[in-house]
Formats: sequence, structure tokens, C-alpha cells
Amino acid sequence: MRNDPSHAPTDFNRAFAIGIVLNLVFVGIEAFYGWRVNSLALLADAGHNLSDVAGLVLAWGGALAGRLRPDARHSYGWKRASILAAFANALLLLVAMGALAWEAIGRLFSAQVSLQEQGVTIMVVAGIGIVINGATALLFMRGRESDLNIRAAFLHMAADALVSAGVVVAGALTLWRGWSWLDPVASLAIAGVILWGTWDLFKQSLHMLFDGVPKGTDLLAVRDYLAALPGVARVHDLHIWAMGTSQVALTAQLVMPQGSAGDAFLKDATRQMHDRFEITHVTLQVMKEPFTPACANF
Repeated sequence: MRNDPSHAPTDFNRAFAIGIVLNLVFVGIEAFYGWRVNSLALLADAGHNLSDVAGLVLAWGGALAGRLRPDARHSYGWKRASILAAFANALLLLVAMGALAWEAIGRLFSAQVSLQEQGVTIMVVAGIGIVINGATALLFMRGRESDLNIRAAFLHMAADALVSAGVVVAGALTLWRGWSWLDPVASLAIAGVILWGTWDLFKQSLHMLFDGVPKGTDLLAVRDYLAALPGVARVHDLHIWAMGTSQVALTAQLVMPQGSAGDAFLKDATRQMHDRFEITHVTLQVMKEPFTPACANF
């Protein structure tokens, strides 16, 4: 079930703050030592962890934006800010990781670096990453079962702990075998992982910016359910879109030749939209004959 981040408890706000600070510190450590020993693997993982910071900021920002009260100028409030932040974050990451991948390809054919120093540094710094990413994941472990945003933060940080473990392995192999190509190849692999996840984020956020039906919501199934309600002849002018990254809205006109079945009917239909389809903001209009043109036919 989608959960409204505006209701995130205070202890998770604290968890977001701690996680952001820990990961920012680690990004600084990785970027510094990656630059110092000329390691693209560390720089790539620093970019990865910077995306984690952006993800945590996005989730936290969405929670804070969701608490802003609607007003006469913004009748829905500021929930869409989370979609805009996701799109901007995805776009910047795609550009940054593309540039890094290009540099890594060029580095495969460039001069060699001190493998002894690089291997040890990679192992130590990435080992710190395992601790920091693992500790951040633990901050969100308790709420991962009941809150989708918290679960996403937990899974993201747990996965990054595994990525850091992979960097440790690459450093160990560089130190042991002296494979000069391993660092740029490792950076390409890490950039590929980031690009894979970021591309999906980019597509979804762009889709939601244009009021697309959110992923996981079946518009045809919603239409069929509403059309099957007692007294409904057909569903007219149905629209489903995302108000933010965690709330889905629906408007529809129900053509009922015998007239409205009363508030109890609408209350039950609204509850079913929430329970069956996770649609949290429902507006249903009952009419005997449609008097407005439909925006689409499907």
C-alpha cells in the first residue's frame, strides 16, 4: 500500500537527517580519496552515494511538502514538489553518470596508476561505506513493513552496502593480481547500476509530470469496477493521476439513469478505490445522462 509521507513519524524524520549527514560525510571521504589516488571506482561510488543522499532528501522533502496546507493559490498543496525533485535528480544523475562512463572508457587506454596504494585505499574507504550504508539501512528497518517510502529507503541503503562490498572485492583483486583495467571496469559497472535505476526513475517522474496514470494503477480495472457497481450504466470521463510520489487522485462521472443511490453508495465506492487500488483522493459525480464531453475513450 502507498503511504502518505506527510504522516511520517518524528523518529523517521530523525532517521532521514542522520542518514543524510552520514552519507554526505562518506561522499566527501570517497570523493577526496578517489581524487587523491586517481580511482574512478571510488569516484563512481561517491556518485552513487550522492544519489542516495538525493533519494533521502527527496523522501524527506516529500514528507515535509505534504504537510504544507493547501491555500487559495495551491488547492492541492505542494505534493507535486516530490515529482519535480525526482525528475531533476534523475536528469542530473543521467548526465553525471554518462560523463563518468565516458571517462572510464578513456581511462582503460590511459597511463597506469599506483596499484598498491589504490588497492588499499579502495578497500579501506569502501569498507567504511559498508558500515555507513549498513547503519543507515538499520535506521529504516523498523518501519519498512508498514511504510512504502521507508521500505524504499531501507532497500536502497542495504543495496548500497552490497555495492560497497563489491568495491572492496575490486580493490582486493587489484592489490592481489595487479589488474590495471579493474578500476575503470568497476567504475563502469557501478555507473551501469546507477544508470539502470535512474532511467526508471526518470521515466516514471516524467510520466507523472504529464499526469500519467501512476505505475501499479490499472485504469481499465478501475473503470470496470466502477461500471459494475449497482445502478451504474457506464463510467464517463475517468481520470487517474499522481498528486505526488505517494498519493493518487481520481475523478469520474458515474452515469446512473435511476439517479444517485445516496451518500452510503459514494462512501463505499470511495473506500473500495482506496482498498482495492490504493487511490487516496477520489471525486465521483453521479448523473443520469452525461452532459460534458469525455476527454478520452478507452
